[in-house]
Amino acid sequence: MSETTATTNHLGLARTDYGGAKSTLCLGCGHDQITRHIIAATYESGVDPYNVAKTSGIGCSSKTGAYFINKGYGINSVHGRMPSVATGAAMANRHLVVLGVSGDGDTASIGMGQFVHAVRRNTNMVYIVENNGVYGLTKGQFSATSDKGARVKSGEVNDYADIDLCQIAMDLGCGFVARSFSGDAKQMVALIRAAIAHKGFARHDAISPCVTFNNLPDSTKGFAWLKEHNVTLHDLGFVAPYDAVQVEQAPGTTVSVDMPDGSHLVVHKLGDHEHDPTDRAAALAVLQRDRGEAGHVYTGLLYCSPTQSQPPLEDIKHLPDAPLATLNERELRPSRDQFAELMATFR
Repeated sequence: MSETTATTNHLGLARTDYGGAKSTLCLGCGHDQITRHIIAATYESGVDPYNVAKTSGIGCSSKTGAYFINKGYGINSVHGRMPSVATGAAMANRHLVVLGVSGDGDTASIGMGQFVHAVRRNTNMVYIVENNGVYGLTKGQFSATSDKGARVKSGEVNDYADIDLCQIAMDLGCGFVARSFSGDAKQMVALIRAAIAHKGFARHDAISPCVTFNNLPDSTKGFAWLKEHNVTLHDLGFVAPYDAVQVEQAPGTTVSVDMPDGSHLVVHKLGDHEHDPTDRAAALAVLQRDRGEAGHVYTGLLYCSPTQSQPPLEDIKHLPDAPLATLNERELRPSRDQFAELMATFR
């Protein structure tokens, strides 16, 4: 293991080792900003590129898996089915870093059932929803996360209430819930690093403006509107186990949220919007304010469970430490007595 230098991380890898193919998305797309934040987060955290499984469904967001960590395993599934593929990868090899990238259409509509059960099972993965409120790949129809009354480029107005995927994740007992804006690099990189360190399901809502179909001045998921109405809950700094503990002091109190791998997320509370991310009731209250107050989008670490309420799926299923693909026939074949004991459970 090499020491970190000005141009390499603690694994001795350069930032370019975490890159991918050239983006084919629209110039200025918020998804490309998120891609850069994922590259920065995995580079700074020293994630082994060969140990990453990138899973996605269908849509503009699901193309972004090709644009980072080209040395990882890329799995592009059918529409809405990304969580099942991610669950399979996480179960087959519990040491993989599973990064699921989806869209608001891919998750909140056809994939809602898949999303709900991935949270319920506490699948060990980072689930990033690139949320722009429209189906960008099919010319800008409203998605289920679009705010009621929102208007898109065509002039159409959304008549339906939005679905809040963070609220649903919290209701299902998710232990890590965050929301951020693609234009805030410092916040998003810290949150992605913390999500990777979290053992279990980590839900990250990344608001990502669609510059082609949903970026009017009054678009609630457009760049101009978000820059004006974004309310940052706190200032964040991530400290990995191999880093010296050096954080910037900010006004107000400081909370250190411990991660299972020994790292921790340092949360500097800002005076005007103090928020304790370990308080579930406070997190739910923020989400209710976010939905009830027109003109506000609260971003930051919404909730991180101080104690793991449920172990990750692979621990629930008592999977071995070795990846399943590496087990040989002798290890997989039960003895006569073990087989008889198994058969007895079906009587």
